[in-house]
Amino acid sequence: MKLYNTLSRLKEEFTPLRSDEVRMYTCGPTVYDYAHIGNFRTFIFEDVLRRYFKLKGYRIVQVMNITDIDDKTIAGARREGVSLDQYTARFIEAFFEDLDAIGIERAEFYPRATAHIDEMVAIISDLLDKGYAYEKDGSVYFDISKFDRYGKLSGREMAEVRGVVEADEYEVEDARDFALWKGRKEGEPSWETPFGEGRPGWHMECSAMSMKYLGSSFDIHTGGVDNIFPHHENEIAQSEPHTGKPFVRYWLHCEHLLVDGRKMSKSEGNYYTLRDLLERGYEPMAIHFLLASSYYRHPLNFTLGGLEGAHSTLIRIGDFHTRVMESAVEGSPGEIRNIVERAGKGFVEGLEDDLNCPKAQAPFFEMIREVNRRLDAGCRVSHEERSEILDLIDRIDRIFGILPREKAILPEKVSRMIREREEARTRKDYPEADRLRKEIEREGFLLEDTQSGVKWKRFRGGSRG
Repeated sequence: MKLYNTLSRLKEEFTPLRSDEVRMYTCGPTVYDYAHIGNFRTFIFEDVLRRYFKLKGYRIVQVMNITDIDDKTIAGARREGVSLDQYTARFIEAFFEDLDAIGIERAEFYPRATAHIDEMVAIISDLLDKGYAYEKDGSVYFDISKFDRYGKLSGREMAEVRGVVEADEYEVEDARDFALWKGRKEGEPSWETPFGEGRPGWHMECSAMSMKYLGSSFDIHTGGVDNIFPHHENEIAQSEPHTGKPFVRYWLHCEHLLVDGRKMSKSEGNYYTLRDLLERGYEPMAIHFLLASSYYRHPLNFTLGGLEGAHSTLIRIGDFHTRVMESAVEGSPGEIRNIVERAGKGFVEGLEDDLNCPKAQAPFFEMIREVNRRLDAGCRVSHEERSEILDLIDRIDRIFGILPREKAILPEKVSRMIREREEARTRKDYPEADRLRKEIEREGFLLEDTQSGVKWKRFRGGSRG
């Protein structure tokens, strides 16, 4: 698999540090408000990456941070006159509700910044001891002139230091020494440390949390392109002098989401949270599919018309799935097998090419057109072809979430027939086994005979009698 590495500006063959495991850090939400669809564009890109690694057989250790202390969360708590914990708690709860609503798999760890102050203090103390940081007016700053690789991620020329910057987020062309620890201010949460009372800088939070759960060096760090500078640049600068090791091997960044061709903004009237769209009646599966179907390195223009188109596409896929499930089965594999094989090969090739989702999906939609055309002409599929089509749909569903997430319950009647069919197969009474399979299908359940035993799936349009 090749991934575009922001650090090298090249597509590189992905090789994890551990042969059977991928360790990845994915920038999570700053919980000062409900997450908007631009956030979810990045979260879903990361989810697709995670799902594909799992499909390839890797064990995944994913960390997604919860930034519960920064300039924005502090300002929000002060504005509402509540504690920081009270203010962020409802947005943390809402974030997990939104993840479940839109069908994003849970990461292994969701560390909160305020629960990792000790780890941050240890790193800052080490950087002070090594001369990479200095104290000034009660705060601690990283001296970027001491790190000769500063700018290697963003590609910016950082020839000289022009003072310090204390804001967590900033967009400037010149380099600034940045705050690792901010001296105490009236009305802000603070912690006592060897270098004074205060609170952490945003950049330090991610370094401390990622290295605690993933180690000094790990495989992948992701985020939006707006995180490249200064946030990720600063993470590298403060982490590598501390450990003496390369921080991250592959940096992946998701491009911006536009709405109706413009930057999303409340003042423009084109700002949507996930909850806004769900309240308008849009299906979470359609939102997920639209955001998952773009190439992460290209800007995505989000429109409500495009969302309606995604919904129509999912209906089309569902109808095709049902049609294949209910299609007459006859004969030996023919042309349809070749069509399915091409679609499966194209699906893998697209994802292996830097997670190019449109490239992966195009052969699948071509397969739907070709198989539908043959079925319209009276062509029948074999048992093998039907299983291969359904297997491909299942693999694509595991990445993109194209089928409804309804939990099927196996009725006792069907369970009994499955047992009777297994007994018939054991005594080699294949006509009786086939009769029972057809009876089970009339009840709306498809059987798959695998090396690990018989598996069943419910399909839409089932229970026809």
